[in-house]
Amino acid sequence: MLKLPRPKGSAAIAPSILSADQLNLGLAVQKAAQGGADWLHIDIMDGHFVPNLSFGPATVACINKATTLAQDVHLMVERPEDFAEPFTKAGASSLTLHIESKGDLKKLMARIKQSGLSTGLSIKPDTAPAEILPYIDLLDLVLVMTVYPGFGGQGFLQNGSAQIAQVRDIIKKSGRRMWLEVDGGINEETAAVAARAGADAFVAGNAVFNAPDIARAIARIRRAAS
Repeated sequence: MLKLPRPKGSAAIAPSILSADQLNLGLAVQKAAQGGADWLHIDIMDGHFVPNLSFGPATVACINKATTLAQDVHLMVERPEDFAEPFTKAGASSLTLHIESKGDLKKLMARIKQSGLSTGLSIKPDTAPAEILPYIDLLDLVLVMTVYPGFGGQGFLQNGSAQIAQVRDIIKKSGRRMWLEVDGGINEETAAVAARAGADAFVAGNAVFNAPDIARAIARIRRAAS
């Protein structure tokens, strides 16, 4: 069973805490949960793989005290093997590695699965979808970035639709059941575009946490994506 629950008959919405009020993060997380979020998306940045820093394992551990929502941890880091164990121990539900990062990703993903977590693999906008093929049997999730990783608030790159469609075709041909997640510039309009291309899980930051009504924002994105 995947650690990332699948809503019945609808898309999964994963608000990104990168866009939440950091001074009141616990309250923001609880509002997202009450508003109908399916998971929380946690972007981990190391200042090397991307030119920014974000959260550590302590954040994941604290969030687990505020909500029972699954934590979809996205490792935007140069050496994910240095981060996998601390985030596993902190209570992550899923770890998504970047195919462009360093190290033996197959070996690391196998270890993550043995720990009982879901395993994901992410590709940047310029990475060919076919590069995920050697890892397909280990995956529970593929994350297509529709912005260049490192900063929140960017606009959806239109060539992302083609990437999503190609990944969906790869997943279909594999015969395996996994999520196709999209991250970057997701709102009501772009969620519909990504869904038509084949995405079924949607990371939304500003569109959720900067909305006047979080529950309504999540419902609108879900409706557009479904």
